[in-house]
Amino acid sequence: MFKIKKYSFLSAVFILVVIMLVCSAPGLTDSSDIPSLYQVYEDYFPIGAAVAVAHWNRTLDSHRDLLEKHFNSVTAENSMKPDALQPREGHFTFNTANDLVEFAEEENKKVRGHTLIWHNQIPGWFFEDEAGNRIDQKDNITEKERQIVIDRMENHITGVMEEYKGRVYAWDVVNEAIDRGTYRETPWLKIIGEEYIAKAFRFAHKADPEAKLFYNDYNTIQRSQTIYEMVEGLIKDGVPIHGIGMQGHWDINGPSLFAIERTIQRFAELDELTDYDFGIQITELDMSMFSWGDDRRLDEPTEEMLEKQAQRYEEIFKLFIEYSDIISGVTFWGIADDATWLDNFPVQNRDNWPLLFDENHLPKESFWRIIELPEQK
Repeated sequence: MFKIKKYSFLSAVFILVVIMLVCSAPGLTDSSDIPSLYQVYEDYFPIGAAVAVAHWNRTLDSHRDLLEKHFNSVTAENSMKPDALQPREGHFTFNTANDLVEFAEEENKKVRGHTLIWHNQIPGWFFEDEAGNRIDQKDNITEKERQIVIDRMENHITGVMEEYKGRVYAWDVVNEAIDRGTYRETPWLKIIGEEYIAKAFRFAHKADPEAKLFYNDYNTIQRSQTIYEMVEGLIKDGVPIHGIGMQGHWDINGPSLFAIERTIQRFAELDELTDYDFGIQITELDMSMFSWGDDRRLDEPTEEMLEKQAQRYEEIFKLFIEYSDIISGVTFWGIADDATWLDNFPVQNRDNWPLLFDENHLPKESFWRIIELPEQK
């Protein structure tokens, strides 16, 4: 027979007490016991998340509980980009993106479309002539070749937006068209010229007149003047554009709160030029633990890093609440720290921990800081 150890019962009780104490600590509770993030902010703006839908990495499945409880808006991380939706000319592939849209409809969540026109993640055929040669690499581009690309743009935008008409409430129509104070050198610019942006918005509005149409970019703080002037010109020309998407790929050290606020104030001035509600959305929010150029690799974040991240999220959400009359949505670029694009950018295979939920899908101190803010108003 086996002997029962003398202290086994007391040891078991002790272990059980420790587990109960640990699980009751802030940031370590089961997600079912904590407030819903989007419900806390329902008087201010929707809270969204970028979701991976491709079958080899479906956070739609692996993070579904968090998604259902804490977010009332979803964005396809990659599955609505041109290469995913039209890999071959005239052959649209909506099945994967439909999984996300159908999930949103079942759960009564909004869908932001990302993105119709971009220079990345787009098949090469968009820019090829009838012989398969790249039009943008030619010294002389004919009007016929230019029109071929314009038609392809219109056909893509129309095909996608008609598929999701009435189901996707907002679209990032053009993504990252500005660089270093001028228009980014892209095949769209080389072949069509600066007017490709206006054409994209007009095609999108024609396909779905009810959808909210956004220009989306990163480093909007550094590029605020150029973006402002471009959007101002579009509005004055009667182009249907309803807002600017500010990608919030920030870090625990910058940009400054002052710079973020000044950019929001600057873009908010565009509302005065319209006879409709022009808005701002924070479209790709995360808070990297590392500043640009910091190539350290850590097994886990330090307490100091976690505290700085929590402070930053708290300060920034205070600002978002203050400007909630112009900010119509905040979308995190991911759901939890175990699935974030920053684990491979700019340093490959490095843990980063930029979101509100940790690798075990439990709330971090950052979560608790922003949850408490609406109650303080």
